[in-house]
Amino acid sequence: MAERKPYPSDVSDERWALIEPVLAAWKAGRPSTTNHEGRYEMREIVNAIVCRSRTGRQWAYLPGDLPPSGAVYHYFGLWRDDGTDQNLHDLLRRQVMEVLPPFSAMQRVSRRHRGSAPRWDR
Repeated sequence: MAERKPYPSDVSDERWALIEPVLAAWKAGRPSTTNHEGRYEMREIVNAIVCRSRTGRQWAYLPGDLPPSGAVYHYFGLWRDDGTDQNLHDLLRRQVMEVLPPFSAMQRVSRRHRGSAPRWDR
């Protein structure tokens, strides 16, 4: 596929580095009977799924420079049915949890600043 302008919903390089090995293993476990490698890059399929999820678009209204909705929905359905989508979700969620401070630390900051905000209801 030709280079395209990135969308705000596109998967970052850091997240793709986590996702790509999982999808490569998934794809290796499902060899094509016709030796067809697929016309679309997996990252573009993921970008289209994320675009649809974040924007609420219907499948048929995905932007024209992403893979066709039929191809995207095909992978989405396979991943949903075999749990790959949940595995990817959990993987990304663990990454976020490693970066965030513990909840108790956020509560301490919240309590410290509780009285400092101006009150508009006076």
